Amino acid sequence: MGGRSSSPAPPSPLLSKPWRDINWNDEQSTLKFVNAFQPKTEGQMIRIFLQGLLGAGKSSFLNSVNSVLQGRVCLQALVGNSSSDCCTKKHTTHKFNNGNQETFYPFVINDNMGLRNNCSRSNRNNHVRDIEQALKGHVSEGYTFNPECRISMDGPFLNLKPRANDKVHVLVFVIDATKFSHMNEKAVEMLQDIRDEASRLDIPQVALLTKIDDFCPEIQKDVKNVYMSKILKEKMNEVSTRVGIPVNCILPVKNYSEELDLNSDTDALILSALKHILLLGNDHLNKHCA
Repeated sequence: MGGRSSSPAPPSPLLSKPWRDINWNDEQSTLKFVNAFQPKTEGQMIRIFLQGLLGAGKSSFLNSVNSVLQGRVCLQALVGNSSSDCCTKKHTTHKFNNGNQETFYPFVINDNMGLRNNCSRSNRNNHVRDIEQALKGHVSEGYTFNPECRISMDGPFLNLKPRANDKVHVLVFVIDATKFSHMNEKAVEMLQDIRDEASRLDIPQVALLTKIDDFCPEIQKDVKNVYMSKILKEKMNEVSTRVGIPVNCILPVKNYSEELDLNSDTDALILSALKHILLLGNDHLNKHCA
């Protein structure tokens, strides 16, 4: 009698080849692009505006960008340790030193207070209206976003005459890959409403998919599996379907959160996302400030 036939091997969690190309061995060329990046108009800068729920990784992405640019792990923005913590309370513009303390990269990132997943309808409406004002450049530095009320039309934080540099050039939704499937539909609608306002203003939008190493064990083993992971590709398609952002504008990143030293593969993903964001912002700037 023959032995029992063995069970078929489980399907691989990885695709046979990456579905999106990234040069893991040449992140320095992308860093050189960022270092040399300069908008066509002298004195102009790209304003990148982060949006997302509490704990999605907005401040961590900002810190990760700064870490790659400075060549060491940095903590420019305070970060909470859970989805219930929010260290960012005010509308804050972050600049990034380029080589020394007196020169900066020609782009800034706005970090803002995240919204809770289960907030009320009135809170969501107030938040969307405030974000609309911020996209137009009407919200001044230091304003505290308060879902209980909108920015005062005669208060000190309303910028009635925004300059080109005050206006947002790229809207970036920061989405936690581990929690997106459980995101309240009303919260998704809020992201869609913000996206509608940005579209009305012709502001390009991208989504950063964070915590991909926590979401996918294969990426945790090796971040270079990011574009071979079947479940991550499915998650990106889900984000595209629910929020409405095209897959080619969804950028997975692994933020620095526990590390003391930089990793070239993590850097490559962060720089790839940053380059894509800067190019979109520059296109918007050339179109509207020509």
